[in-house]
Amino acid sequence: MSKYSRCLAALSLLLMITIAASAQTTISGTVRNSTNKEIIPFATVSIKGSSAGTFTDDKGSFRLTTPHALPLTLVVSSVGFSAKEVAVSSAGTVEIDLEPGTSLGAEVVVSASRVPERILESPVSIERMNVSAIRSSAAPNYYDGVANLKGVDLTTSSLTFRTISTRGFNGSGNLRFNQLVDGMDNQAPGLNFSVGNIIGQTELDVDNVELLQGASSALYGSGGMNGTLLMNSKSPWKYQGLSFQVKQGFMHFNDPAQDNATPYYDWSLRYAKKIGERFAFRISGQFVKADDWQATDYRNLNRNNVFSELKQGDRTSDPNYDGVNVFGDEASASMQAFAQAVRAQVSATPGTAPALAGLDLQIASGRSPQEIAAAWAANPALAPYATYLPFLIPTSSAPNNKYTNTYGTQNVSRTGYNEKDLVDYNTYNVKVSGELRYKISENTEAIFMGNWGTGTTVYTGADRYSIKNLKMGQYKLEVKSKNWFLRGYTIQENSGDAYTATTAAVAINRAWKTDQDWFQQYTGTYGAAVLGILPGAGGIPLPPATAFTTARTVADAGRLLPGTPEYNNALNDAANKSISKGGAKFEDASDMYHFEGQYNFSEHIKFAEVLVGASYRLYSLNSHGTIFADTTGRIGISEVGGYAQVSKWVVDDLLKLTVSGRYDKNENFKGRFTPRATALIKVAKDNSFRLSYQQAYRFPSTQDQWINLKTPASVLIGGMPDFYTFYHFDASPAYTAESIVKYRTTGNQNDLVVADFGTLKPEIANSYEVGYRGLLTKNLLVDAYGYYSRYQDFLGRKAVGRSVGGSTNKQFLLSPFSTDNYSFISNSQDIVKAIGWGVSVNYNLPKGYQFGVNVSGDQLQDVPDTLVTFFNTPKVRFNVTFGNEKVNNSNWGFNILYRWQDEMLWQGTFGTGEVKAFGSLDAQVNYRLQKIKSMIKLGATNLLNKYYTTAFGNPSVGGLYYVSFGYNVF
Repeated sequence: MSKYSRCLAALSLLLMITIAASAQTTISGTVRNSTNKEIIPFATVSIKGSSAGTFTDDKGSFRLTTPHALPLTLVVSSVGFSAKEVAVSSAGTVEIDLEPGTSLGAEVVVSASRVPERILESPVSIERMNVSAIRSSAAPNYYDGVANLKGVDLTTSSLTFRTISTRGFNGSGNLRFNQLVDGMDNQAPGLNFSVGNIIGQTELDVDNVELLQGASSALYGSGGMNGTLLMNSKSPWKYQGLSFQVKQGFMHFNDPAQDNATPYYDWSLRYAKKIGERFAFRISGQFVKADDWQATDYRNLNRNNVFSELKQGDRTSDPNYDGVNVFGDEASASMQAFAQAVRAQVSATPGTAPALAGLDLQIASGRSPQEIAAAWAANPALAPYATYLPFLIPTSSAPNNKYTNTYGTQNVSRTGYNEKDLVDYNTYNVKVSGELRYKISENTEAIFMGNWGTGTTVYTGADRYSIKNLKMGQYKLEVKSKNWFLRGYTIQENSGDAYTATTAAVAINRAWKTDQDWFQQYTGTYGAAVLGILPGAGGIPLPPATAFTTARTVADAGRLLPGTPEYNNALNDAANKSISKGGAKFEDASDMYHFEGQYNFSEHIKFAEVLVGASYRLYSLNSHGTIFADTTGRIGISEVGGYAQVSKWVVDDLLKLTVSGRYDKNENFKGRFTPRATALIKVAKDNSFRLSYQQAYRFPSTQDQWINLKTPASVLIGGMPDFYTFYHFDASPAYTAESIVKYRTTGNQNDLVVADFGTLKPEIANSYEVGYRGLLTKNLLVDAYGYYSRYQDFLGRKAVGRSVGGSTNKQFLLSPFSTDNYSFISNSQDIVKAIGWGVSVNYNLPKGYQFGVNVSGDQLQDVPDTLVTFFNTPKVRFNVTFGNEKVNNSNWGFNILYRWQDEMLWQGTFGTGEVKAFGSLDAQVNYRLQKIKSMIKLGATNLLNKYYTTAFGNPSVGGLYYVSFGYNVF
């Protein structure tokens, strides 16, 4: 054969190989209900052993083009039907009928082990909501619906700011709970916790929600101490076309805090389209608007730095009243201490010594305050000082002074303003989301996604924060394949026009009268009234109750009243002036950048399923000195981590063991290794026990590390060593708040205890769990768990104080007015133990009726009296649900849910007190318009309109009644 012939033969062979390699097989078909032959839209059609696949369209049809050689096996599945495998030996059209089947236990979850597995074979506790459950939920939105899952707490700071928690340590912002949206951590970078559902998915976007109760740090990193919530959006390959939902309703019906009911709006839109076989896109948006729930708790607080407890009294009966949702009354002072300060001021004035000495002689001789006041008024030399007599007489050291107890130990507070007059209750939320998807190959896909949101809401932290025009954006680029993914994303935060309610109220009060002038007028008027020297009172001593009222009337003269132009101007000034400059506004433009990847070696390693992953995260804090110690520029915090997992059926279909481990390093702390070991024991088909040990951790949050926030009660500082030197605590030590309180009682300086700032460390939890999940019959699913956790190096705040201005004079500590308060983060030396349990039963009744009940409880054990844990979780809670998606196989459906939780002691830096037990009934009835795949729904949450609060100082939540129309929603 010639050289030319050999080349031609080689080229021909290469051409044939290329043609063979590029040969495509096309399979099309229709998926139907085997019972009534109705088409099944959005059914999943995939090739067994491959990630290649497609979905049926709205006519139940599919078309799949693949290079896989025939024969092959198709796996077809849809919610509410039994999955089916279909062998295909030749190209062409196939008709596939799926049998209706129970959905109990049939779902596949990913989050439990980061690989797909049947929920019945999950080695840890997990809950799941699919698109059908979301659509039929009695809750007003899918995020609220998560609260009805077993073991879940939902804290409502406002209508649009809700926080989901599991297994205790509940709060308006949970630092021990991760929340991921399409693989992205949607925390606010500056706060380090999720801001509810202000950004992320609309209800039309959500495909499913998976909830991991309990420790999950071994796979999801710092923050997953008590749980992880994963929300996954609908694929534009599967759910196409235009969808929209219009939900209108009203709230504040018979609201004690509001005269009239107000409207509620929730509009959402989604459009997705597949262009060819390689490109698809989605855009969506949502608009929510309403008058928010109002916080109207006017109970009285007794504060000690950042800690507090409830006490008796109101503004009428307690001169030192500090209302829970009243702000500005945190400014408090001792009348006796103030009188002493005025005496010191007068004593320092040249030429007053003879007058003070003469006063002592007059008091010692038994002259009455009225006689002394008359004599001083008639003496030209003493007349200028006559107005100081209410301060001078009680503080005189003259023998037999009968008036030394005029002020006693009474503190008084400035008159505050109710929350409703300070924060913006005109809540709204606008969300925009979009994504582009491109199939690089049959098994590899590139995704670019963006989520952006803005809104006004109210949040409870150390204060009630008016989060006004907050803006956040999330942007992700991801490439994923069957066995691996690489993703990078960023979160960009802008706090907008946010400000704190307490600081705003204090600023308003100081705008019309300084604290110095107010307390001096109050103390002087009260003293004059009880001494009988108040001008116009006829020289008659007034009883203390009347004197208090008179003193407040005089001191409040000129007070700015809510609704007046002067008040509004003062509020606007405070809200638009930075905290660092004496206003109430805080600025947060912090960012976070995250990169991660994962690879599943299962196709290469046959003896077990091996998974590895790694991540890098960078926080960039930027508050311009209003929240963090970043006055000189941004503060960067980096974290790097890696994890591995090995899973194996040690005994086929009987025992599966999984071992996971993760190592993470934050640049400010030592690295942490966290292990997890689980065992799944199948005792019968679809019945298994699970055992697990998981260690979890969290690095101190960005705020724990670098916060430097001035509040009226104290300065909140981080735990980094820089603060110790910055505030010169080495030269001017701080003392524990408890010892300062004791010193003010005894006057013994030996009672003061120097605070130990210690070295900040990550918090660790070791959690042990046993559980059971199984189908006792094909229509009865039972799931139960019990756990025990030990928390070590528990992160909490310590309250300390020192003499004003960093003085070393301990006598200044005798008065709150001359004490600078601080609160810093530190690790507790005590071990905190938590136990909990949960049981759920789901039963499919005849004719499509479904019944479910879940009960759970959490509590702490052996907690030292001196430790404030902020556990904030009821001992018992339960949910009961009953419904039917198609009553008598008609287009009518309904769902009813009743939830109840026990009373609890709520502990927080905002306030501490009892939260009453409450129950709430949610319900909805719907009608399907099958031809246009639409639904009309009439529903209500808290149908019986029994107002309740979920956390101390949070708003009272009443009934929300709505009607909605959803187009192309099933």
